Amino acid sequence: MGTTTMGVKLDEATRDRIKSAAQRIDRTPHWLIKQAIFNYLERLESGSDIPEIPTLAAALQTEADDIMPQEREESHQPFLEFAEQILPQSVTRAAITAAYRRPETEAVPMLLEQARLPADLAQATHKLAYGIAETMRNQKSATGRAGIVQGLLQEFSLSSQEGVALMCLAEALLRIPDKPTRDALIRDKISNGNWQSHLGRSPSLFVNAATWGLLFTGKLVSTHNEDSLSRSLNRIIGKSGEPLIRKGVDMAMRLMGEQFVTGETIAEALANARKLEDKGFRYSYDMLGEAALTEADAQKYLVSYQQAIHAIGKASNGRGIYEGPGISIKLSALHPRYSRAQYDRVMEELYPRLLSLTLQARQYDIGINIDAEEADRLEISLDLLEKLCFEPQLAGWNGIGFVIQAYLKRCPFVIDAVIDMASRSRRRLMIRLVKGAYWDSEIKRAQVDGLEGYPVYTRKVYTDVSYLACARKLLSVPNLIYPQFATHNAHTLSAIYHLAGNNYYPGQYEFQCLHGMGEPLYEQVVGKVADGKLSRPCRIYAPVGTHETLLAYLVRRLLENGANTSFVNRIADATLSLDDLVADPVSAVEAMATNEGQIGLPHPRIPLPRQLYGAKRVNASGLDLSNEQRLASLSSALLTSAAQQWRAEPMIDAELDQGVEQPILNPAEPGDIVGYVREATESEVSRALDAAAVAGPIWFSTPPSERAAILQRAAELMENQLQNLLGILVRESGKTFSNAIAEVREAVDFLRYYASQASEDFANDSHRPLGPVVCISPWNFPLAIFTGQIAAALAAGNSVLAKPAEQTPLIAAQAVRILQEAGIPQGVLQLLPGQGETVGAVLVNDARVRGVMFTGSTAVAGILQRSIAGRLDPQGRPTPLIAETGGLNAMIVDSSALTEQVVTDVVASAFDSAGQRCSALRILCIQEDVAEHTLQMLRGAMAECRMGNPERLSTDIGPVIDAEAKSTIENHIQAMRAKGRKVYQAAKGSGDEEKEWARGTFVKPTLIELESFDELQKEIFGPVLHVVRFQRANLKALIEQINASGYGLTLGIHTRIDETIAKVTDHAKVGNLYVNRNMVGAVVGVQPFGGEGLSGTGPKAGGPLYLYRLLANRPLDAVQRTLNRHDKELPLEATVRPTLLAPHQALEHWAVAENLQDLATLAQQYAEICQAGTMRTLPGPTGERNTYALLPRERVLCLADNDTDALTQLAAVLAVGSQVMWPEAELQRALFRRLPDAVKARIAFCKDWAQDKVAFDAVIYHGDADQLRSLCEQIAQRSGAIVSVQGFTHGETNILLERLLIERSLSVNTAAAGGNASLMTIG
Repeated sequence: MGTTTMGVKLDEATRDRIKSAAQRIDRTPHWLIKQAIFNYLERLESGSDIPEIPTLAAALQTEADDIMPQEREESHQPFLEFAEQILPQSVTRAAITAAYRRPETEAVPMLLEQARLPADLAQATHKLAYGIAETMRNQKSATGRAGIVQGLLQEFSLSSQEGVALMCLAEALLRIPDKPTRDALIRDKISNGNWQSHLGRSPSLFVNAATWGLLFTGKLVSTHNEDSLSRSLNRIIGKSGEPLIRKGVDMAMRLMGEQFVTGETIAEALANARKLEDKGFRYSYDMLGEAALTEADAQKYLVSYQQAIHAIGKASNGRGIYEGPGISIKLSALHPRYSRAQYDRVMEELYPRLLSLTLQARQYDIGINIDAEEADRLEISLDLLEKLCFEPQLAGWNGIGFVIQAYLKRCPFVIDAVIDMASRSRRRLMIRLVKGAYWDSEIKRAQVDGLEGYPVYTRKVYTDVSYLACARKLLSVPNLIYPQFATHNAHTLSAIYHLAGNNYYPGQYEFQCLHGMGEPLYEQVVGKVADGKLSRPCRIYAPVGTHETLLAYLVRRLLENGANTSFVNRIADATLSLDDLVADPVSAVEAMATNEGQIGLPHPRIPLPRQLYGAKRVNASGLDLSNEQRLASLSSALLTSAAQQWRAEPMIDAELDQGVEQPILNPAEPGDIVGYVREATESEVSRALDAAAVAGPIWFSTPPSERAAILQRAAELMENQLQNLLGILVRESGKTFSNAIAEVREAVDFLRYYASQASEDFANDSHRPLGPVVCISPWNFPLAIFTGQIAAALAAGNSVLAKPAEQTPLIAAQAVRILQEAGIPQGVLQLLPGQGETVGAVLVNDARVRGVMFTGSTAVAGILQRSIAGRLDPQGRPTPLIAETGGLNAMIVDSSALTEQVVTDVVASAFDSAGQRCSALRILCIQEDVAEHTLQMLRGAMAECRMGNPERLSTDIGPVIDAEAKSTIENHIQAMRAKGRKVYQAAKGSGDEEKEWARGTFVKPTLIELESFDELQKEIFGPVLHVVRFQRANLKALIEQINASGYGLTLGIHTRIDETIAKVTDHAKVGNLYVNRNMVGAVVGVQPFGGEGLSGTGPKAGGPLYLYRLLANRPLDAVQRTLNRHDKELPLEATVRPTLLAPHQALEHWAVAENLQDLATLAQQYAEICQAGTMRTLPGPTGERNTYALLPRERVLCLADNDTDALTQLAAVLAVGSQVMWPEAELQRALFRRLPDAVKARIAFCKDWAQDKVAFDAVIYHGDADQLRSLCEQIAQRSGAIVSVQGFTHGETNILLERLLIERSLSVNTAAAGGNASLMTIG
């Protein structure tokens, strides 16, 4: 859709009036002018009388000549293009958007009166509904799914687990295309139980076990256990042999070929439909398939729709849109980027495809329905419908259909809009009203994005009320709307029958039902009154597709009907009275309100997105980028932000020096100066350290609750400044809008999380801070990590000297302003912008610094550790370094994984943020059997990624941070090409965007195929994904290779097999593991983030141990108290603890026997407070399981020069379950000989621990300070991972056990099988 810029000359006064009016409503002048033109035109087009404004009428032709195309200004105006892309809204559209996430307490009361039936109608409705339900319940034998399933289980006395195994085998057999081969296999091989080796290695035989499990048990799990399924299969084959297998295959074919799909091809479906068409049913065909991820997918679906329309059209044979068959189409199948962000592409590329299909349908005079999809696509689908309605080629034709979901709070307003559209375009629209099919994913998305509410109702009964209110609206305008009521609910059906009145005429309205699920209900509706039927038409929504495409559809349908609230499910529940089954939803809502004290309260078990973490911590607010009103408000703020000259300079509680300011350039557009920075001088750094030392004690003496309150206030201020902060992040660090929103939210979450922990668990008399702490943060998360480090240090009572990355000082300066505005004293938090080699080095090397927090490269972390290694605090403790560094992050994908899901998650994990995340996917390890197919789809998806200036909403991939980064990445790609590796690069861009690629520091998403995992030795920090293929038998060796790299930050797994998940999670030495989801975007307190080995020192940011590393003193059981508080709310699993603690118990018994009472008491105390071997569930969004485990480090070097200290160390290390390493010395050897065997088994000796090849993960030392200092320096010189040293004087026992642990975070997508079973069955 081409655009042009037009202008008009205005006097200054008018310009000022426009400006001030726009500011009053939080919009841009540009938006206001556009809106005014749009509304004026709309009124003119609808024939409204508009009085002419005299001053304008007086204007002569010369005035009209002022309107002209404007010359494009050369200088870049930040966010102007964003403002130009904001869509003006009519009154009806604005009403739709305003209702997007309206609280249910406002939305439901508005609907109740519209849904209420008059008393006589209510009575008649109940009577008819009761009769229909009674007939259905009394049908002699179970039919449909239930009948087939029960019959098979009973005939062969199978358990449901055996049934699932059988169906998996049957489906695998059906994948063998020719029947003779299949028969031979059943006859010769399977009857002997030798089935596994003959069905092909891939994909896994049990790949669809989740679907069949749902069919047999009504429960959905996202993974399954291959061993137990194999055992079940062997058992039933041994018992019943060939007859059972043949029966199973027959049943699978019936279920897949008839019960749930009308046919594998449109021709087959049309033939199968004749039987019910003869009884008076009609059909709307749906070509099954997932949303298109690539252009090739979209073209394939387009051809499939064209062929279907041709076949349906011929079969219709002139019956017309009401009497004949029709087609339903999904817009997401016709374009790989069907979303608001890609509005221009949708209108330019998708719309012509939609138009061509509609014109083809018109040719045959068959109805074409645009199916409903996710809530964020609703308004763009209305724009496409509007465009279609006004097509001259479609004038006067009434076959355009649109589907509307009653579970959406916007539904009544969407109906108003389509009625208005029908009226203006002088046509009758077909509107299918459904309840809605994406309920669980809408709930999850709103929770994940921290939005103000849900777009859907949280209670099924509210949707039933909405359905009746909306049905009434549709029936009220028969000249403009042909209503199609899709329902399987007897009460809803009966209510509509009565609302429509007795004077039915053909073409008034119709019912609709799903093939394979609604026929028993509608056989009482379709047919003559003389035969006891209702004589009303019903159209069957009939899916058409192969077995592969059916399975995803099947899960969704079974889940919906298996939901506790589903009529289809409840009709089979004989314990439920028929009166309850067909109860009026309006009465049900009113009864609820009487109990609860208010109409429309949300479901008590579905917290609002903001309350996701309970009463004590608020979820950070997001911003809905599909809401046009939010976008208009954001646009106004962005233009204001861009007009501001952002500055960063030292912010210290001391005198400032003079210096030269340097410009900070936008990496996407070097002509855009975002602001200016003045770097700190050496003397400013020194004065800041003095100020920190003075201010520190005052801050520490502030009660933790007050410190927490200031951080909570800062979180609130930061949320309020979200839009401004986005403006800086997008321009200074090249963030896309979604990335920038996530970053502000993460910063806010950090403030609240650490504030909450400090106020709950800390007391000044027992928790003492370190002192001045230096925070060195990276450019890739210049607000989130910067704020997270500072918030933690401040919460713990330390003063902070913050050095932001030299590329991104402006956002850091703004964060400091917010924190200081919230109440942090200036001397407690000071900003020192500058280079790492100058400002960073001076800070780290200063003896006054008591702790260093760093996020960046592994090499720099090592340099920092060596800089501070020789420094002890006044208590003789080493200076702590918390370092979070990089990773060679892998994702393992086996042949059972869902390809579309894998590709979506790989694109997000590898290329989001232009690959500039510590957690980003670097090496995709894909099972050989599915590699080619998956990589082909991945290449297609990469080609759809829009690269360009992130100031545009449409941009998926922005620039890398600077020219140096770009050059490093490009050199690596070139080196790989030179080695002969296959390199693929792709990105989508318009002409203007491609010009930007040359100006800014852009690198196209890149795919490089490697020969082996260890070919990649270092992290490439950018949008470069390496691929390695593996054989399933070599999975263990692959995990060993991943571990051998030494890095251990993130790892992804995509599989549907429990054993694979267990094998990977048990053996991978990685801090954050992700199953069947993407592997980026760790959420504070949900997926505590941090790696092990070369990837960092721990503890995890946003986890319960982080603050304890920032204290000099605290009670020995402090960590236990924090975790106990958590355990009151969510379950604790500690099944492995007894095994871990067995050697420790042996030591305790030995101490008692040897009369070493102090040691026995200490050992007992360590055992009580130690947390090794525990796993906790963390709060998080629905459809996800997040766990946090504490495991022992492998080996701890223990250095002591007397028995007492050596035994203290031994007790501590055995309490966590680690192995002890002792130096080869007489003291240790003599002690060893006295110990029990169980303890001896956990001790290893080494002659020279100083050698690099001797491996240990932590050190405990007892002795004097000078020796400790030189020990720390010696340890820091070791190559490899940074090793933590705890040093004590003789006789001290306050060893920090948590420092002997590693933290593991595991995030599992429990809805990976296609739906969220736990949410769907919530009631």
